[in-house]
Amino acid sequence: MGRFDERTVRYEPTSVKDLLVEMKDTAELLIDLSYSAVLHGSPTVAHEVVELEHRMDVLQMRARMSLMLAARNPNEAETLAPVLGVIAAADKIADAAGDIAKIVTEEIGLPEAMRGALSAGVETLVRGTVSDGSAYAGRRLDDVDLESETGVRVIAVRRDEDWILNPGATTRLEAGDVTLLRGPEAGVAAVYPELSGEPYEPEPEAEPAIDDLERAVDSIVLMKNLSELAVDLAYGSVLFDNEELAEEVSNLEVEVDALQSRFEAWTLRAAAEADDPVSLRGLIHLGVATEEISDAALTITEGVLRDLDVHPVVEMAVQESDEIITRTVVGGGSRLEETDVVDGVPATDISTSVLAIRRPDEGWLVGPDIDTTLRGGDVIISKGTRTSAEEFDALAA
Repeated sequence: MGRFDERTVRYEPTSVKDLLVEMKDTAELLIDLSYSAVLHGSPTVAHEVVELEHRMDVLQMRARMSLMLAARNPNEAETLAPVLGVIAAADKIADAAGDIAKIVTEEIGLPEAMRGALSAGVETLVRGTVSDGSAYAGRRLDDVDLESETGVRVIAVRRDEDWILNPGATTRLEAGDVTLLRGPEAGVAAVYPELSGEPYEPEPEAEPAIDDLERAVDSIVLMKNLSELAVDLAYGSVLFDNEELAEEVSNLEVEVDALQSRFEAWTLRAAAEADDPVSLRGLIHLGVATEEISDAALTITEGVLRDLDVHPVVEMAVQESDEIITRTVVGGGSRLEETDVVDGVPATDISTSVLAIRRPDEGWLVGPDIDTTLRGGDVIISKGTRTSAEEFDALAA
């Protein structure tokens, strides 16, 4: 990838599809990084968020330029209009992630209870530099095979000023690469020293809640989970041109709005009893930014909800991005029925992450710690590679 100048943006003959792929992957990475920066109080991770936010500004400007040249008649304008919404939504997610990172960069701070609650809702993500003596230096990811050995994924690589946002099996790690690793803490603890040559130092556990803020903290964690699910479902609705998924995004956005209203009320009540009410600024900041992410997800679905034809360039972009979102219905008597969901679906030996389960009689079960037994009729929203998605669908049939 070429370098981006943050100040001067000129038209370049770049594929809109390629720009959309990079914007989608960047937006999803920004959500992960921003919450991790807050959880760990990490200025270095927050700095990466700010840099990627600047990159997104350039990407969305170039995408808009390309779309303006692509619309040659009213029919094309009609199918391209929703694409502008997808571009604007990705940029809005980036702005919200940047606002979350400001909690760290501007030292706004969060109550310790918030860090404790987030630690239960955010998968371990660390930033590590490949050392000269690392066993991984000079090797391809399929040779290293981290994911099958440890459950840890390299979700992005920064090499000098360039980002590799969707590293694949043939991506080669080089000494000096800044990598972002995500996975179970035990796996990260094993991989990080081997990669960086430095010991892994986990964050000390924080108290999960304090009396005055318990309900507010629980609400913001649920808002985070629902907003992230809304983004995933929004892209899924575009991929499948599926109005049902788009309607679920709309329902989730309404739920997040209601949660934010209650969250603000509980935070204000807690402020009346707090020794230092100013210390709650970061909590309010986080709530506003999280709600904006769910709003952006709804914007992505606009074309589907309005029954406009989805331009092929959007579908191609979603299909070619790092991971895909799938909607799977568990069939009665299938191999998935009566399977436990703990840290994925371990009985399948497939690298698929279950994001949420919708049950007709219970509604949504959301979050990284879903602990339940699958039933016939369950609708599973999952994220994984294209190959694992196909295998997962076959098991559900």
